[in-house]
Amino acid sequence: MSNIVSQLPKIVKESPIFVASKTFCPFCQATLKTLDSLKVKPYVLQLNQMKEGQEIQDALAKMTGQGTVPNIFIGGKHIGGNSDLQKLKKNGKLTELLSKF
Repeated sequence: MSNIVSQLPKIVKESPIFVASKTFCPFCQATLKTLDSLKVKPYVLQLNQMKEGQEIQDALAKMTGQGTVPNIFIGGKHIGGNSDLQKLKKNGKLTELLSKF
């Protein structure tokens, strides 16, 4: 297990907003654009640009049951993917969640 994978639970817990992403994924780009529009700077790991990317994605899948990206956490709590983030934005709960950070 690589060092970053062993540190993953700590990184997720200590980062107000954490996003596992891939640069070529349109859903990941939509997530990052949404967060940017709300003036939020998440801790982002671009998995396709890291040699441990697949290992990180596998570890996140074990943690969350979600094997896809984006894999989003707010306040250490697993939010889900882009559609989950957009639902939170639409119903006004995203701003409420982010206001704590």
